[in-house]
This record gives sequence, structure tokens and C-alpha cells, in this order.
Amino acid sequence: MTVAEQIAGILSGAGIRFVFGVPGGPSIPYMEAFRKAGIEFILTSHESAAGTMASVTGRLTGIPGVCHSTFGPGAVNLASGAGGALLDRSPVIILTSEIDDNMIGRTTQMNIDHQKLFQPLTKATFRANPGNVVDILLKALDICRKEYPGPVHIGLPSDIACLEAAEPGGYIDESEKKDHLNDTVRISALLENCRKPLIAVGLTSARYALGKRLLEFLRHTKIPVVLTPMAKGLLPEDHPCYAGVLFHALSNYIGDVLEDIDLVIGLGYDPVEYNYESWIPDVPLIDFTTTETDLPSVNHVTGFTGSPGEWFTILEQLHPGQLIFNQIKIESARNETISVFNGLTDHFGPVTALMVLREALPVDAILTFDVGSHLHLAGQYWNTYGRQNMIITNGWSGMGFGLPAALAAGISSSGSVIVCVTGDGGFLMTAGEIITARRYNLQVITVVLSDGDLNLIKLKQSWQDLPQYATNLYEEDLFCAEMFLGVRILYADSEESMKSAINLALSMKKPVIINARIDPDDYKWLVVKK
Repeated sequence: MTVAEQIAGILSGAGIRFVFGVPGGPSIPYMEAFRKAGIEFILTSHESAAGTMASVTGRLTGIPGVCHSTFGPGAVNLASGAGGALLDRSPVIILTSEIDDNMIGRTTQMNIDHQKLFQPLTKATFRANPGNVVDILLKALDICRKEYPGPVHIGLPSDIACLEAAEPGGYIDESEKKDHLNDTVRISALLENCRKPLIAVGLTSARYALGKRLLEFLRHTKIPVVLTPMAKGLLPEDHPCYAGVLFHALSNYIGDVLEDIDLVIGLGYDPVEYNYESWIPDVPLIDFTTTETDLPSVNHVTGFTGSPGEWFTILEQLHPGQLIFNQIKIESARNETISVFNGLTDHFGPVTALMVLREALPVDAILTFDVGSHLHLAGQYWNTYGRQNMIITNGWSGMGFGLPAALAAGISSSGSVIVCVTGDGGFLMTAGEIITARRYNLQVITVVLSDGDLNLIKLKQSWQDLPQYATNLYEEDLFCAEMFLGVRILYADSEESMKSAINLALSMKKPVIINARIDPDDYKWLVVKK
């Protein structure tokens, strides 16, 4: 078998059904091999979108996402997707064409060192040849799925696709298995002596989908819970223990819940989202995680590295009878937050737009949110009903995430209602992917909250008493048209027109854009200074 055939066969055997990317000339043999192996090559408008789509596919399915680009500029464009997969913890295989061995070290068009490019953005980077390509790919598939999951890059020299690949040498995982020195005696003592603990649930718990396990645990213990943004959905927002989402809109109200706790229990808490020391009070911390990570030097920190099953076994040492549950403080924090949100629905701002959207969509709809002021709002305001149906980036936090993420969700979760909520700044970064939605008839509703500015930067300028500068995106209207790249645009500038636009969009069997022209004034009351 050729190199291209071996790669396609191994990827197909691993359950991979899509490769996202923009091809170059050397890509053609691989594309043909993918086609024959039943793997669809999804053509995107830009390689950064391909990287995001691979990352979100890996996140949603648990099967590594795969993306591909050509030399130099294609690889550089793909690098942002690599960073997203690395810091959002998604298993991804990145394939790039590379210059052949004869031109290594020479000055030639589009030639850069891809291994140096991807080294800080991936868990590992390799350069393949016909003799090692099979073993490298098997190794990459293993590495990308290990804790923390992340991307692995493989460079494919331009002249090897049609050469005969060596038979696999029998890849053996040679990574050392560490014996973690967990201080279970100290952990037991902390659990035995606490009376008012708080649980902080994070990204790792979300990846392991620990919602049901968490609900069962809370049924007996009744401990207040705060979540990081990417863990939202593990606990219903109306659950008695739900105290809110850290760092997102109005999270300062959570401070009342934190006032009298005596222990923080980090449950799959990943500091890539929000470092402990940014919010934790001066109490001991037990950090339950799957792999060793950097922990704060402040507070009395005790880490436990193991499987989620081990976490909950240890937590069974908590005796419900010894715990004091202050539901009044939790309800007070939630009610104050809701009161502020309700007070902002008398005009057409982002709260009203999301309120209408929340009321109109089925509870199992999948929402992707781009980065920007609206994400701070959505992280606290959106109701997940205890479903992990809200897809965001908070490790990488790159603008332009929302639309390609929604397209990936549309491919991975066909039959679901898929909605992308983005600001106009984030939309402009990946607007070309609207043609990708049209090309594959991905029935994604793209809601653009249009205010004409990079609002979050504008807001931060105001915090420093600086004038607005270099944040204005356009004058008048974003689209000034009824169609964009062949996709229908629906307009909304009031609660009623927003309801009409959403209902019409839900009835259409094709991609559609809702241009929601909002008053951004809400954000200055909602976004919390970090």
C-alpha cells in the first residue's frame, strides 16, 4: 500500500469520517485515498476554520478530529486551530504537506520548518517518511487522546504520497506510567474536618461528561457548586446547589457564596480556563484531576491525580450530617443575577436577543458562542437545562470560533438544531465559512449580534478612562443586503422582529443569517473586570 492509502486506512479504522482543510497540489493523492476509504474531505474557506472544525469534532465525538493544509502559509493558517485544540483539550491530528528531503535547508518558495512552527502548539510533532509513517500515525492517535487530550502534527513530505509504505513495526506505547504521590491522608483529614465546602467544576469534568455522577453525589451531600465556563451544562441552572459560572457576567454576586466556605474541592478543574488564585478565598484546596498540572502557590493545596471514579470514591468520606448548606446565600446570588438580567429586557439589547432565542429554541438545540462581550453574558444567562449543548472556547479564547464550531456541530450532530451566536467582529473573521455552510447544506442559524464595534475592547478602554480608538468596524449596517454569499439574511431590531426571524429561520431547511442590530449598552452592567 502507498503512504496515502495507509494513512487513509488507519484513520478510517480509528472511526474518522471527515478531514477538514484546504488542499494544495501534494494533497491530491491523500484526498483520493480518503475518498476511497469513505472519509469525506470537507473543503473550508480558510485553514484556521478547518482547525477549529477538527477541534470541535474531536470534542463532540471523542474521536480525533483531522485537519489538513499545504505548505507554509497553509500551515501557518492552521496553527491557530492547533492552539485551540491544545488549550481547549481536544484530540486532533494535523496533517501538513512539507518540502521534500532534497530541499530541506534550502531557500525555496513556501518553505518553513513546520516542526518548529507546531512544536509549541501541539503535544508532539513528527516528519514522516515511507518507513515510519504507519508507526508515527499510530503513535499520534495514541498521544492526542491521552490526558490532557490535544493536537499532534505530522508533516508529509510532498514526494512520498505514492511511494510504498513500510509495514507497521508494531507501535508500543513506551511512555512511563507515573505513580502519583497522592496525599490521601491529608485529603481525608480535610474532608473530615470541613463543614462548609464548595465544589468548583471544570473542563476535565465536562470532557468526562460527569453530570449524572455529580447530580447523584449532590443528592446526598448538598454542596454549593460553581462552574468554569466550559463546564456549563453539567448542572441544571435551577439546581439547589448551582451558584453560578466563574468570571462570566455578574459573577461578582458569587462572592457572597464564597464568604464563609472552609474548603474548595476542585473537581476536574483545569486552570487553563481560570486560575484558582484569581478567585479562591483563603481556605484549603483539594484539586482532583486526571493529570498533574500547575497549582497555585497560595493557599493550602493538596492535589489528587487519578480517574473520576477515584475522585468520587474519596469524596464518599464526606458525611452529609456534618455539612452546613446555606441555600439562602445561593438563592440570593441567583435571584440578584436574574433581577439584573430581567431589568435589561425593556429594550433590544443582547439580553433581550438571547431571551427571545432561549424561549424559541428546543431545549436540545446545540449552541456555539463566539468570543466577545456576548460570551460573558451567555456564560451566565444561557439556560442549558443540564445538557452539555453549549460549545465555547475558553482555553484558547480565539475570536472567529463560533461559525466553524457550529458547522462542525452540524456535521457531527446532524438532525439537531444548530445555532451560532457571534458578534460582528467574530463573524467578520470567518465570514467566508458561510459558503462552506451553503456548499454542504449545513442548516446552521447564524445570529450576528451587530453593534458596529469590538465592544469588549471598547469597554476595557472605558475602564482605563481612555477614548474609544480603533474598535469601530463599519458605519450604518453590517450587510446592507438581503443575501450574503447566497445565504438569506433576516433582520431583527426589536423583540417582536427577533421572534419572527427565529421562527422563520427554524422553518427553513438551509443555512440562514439573523442580523440582530442590538443596543450594546447592557454590557457595561454585565461584564466583570478580571
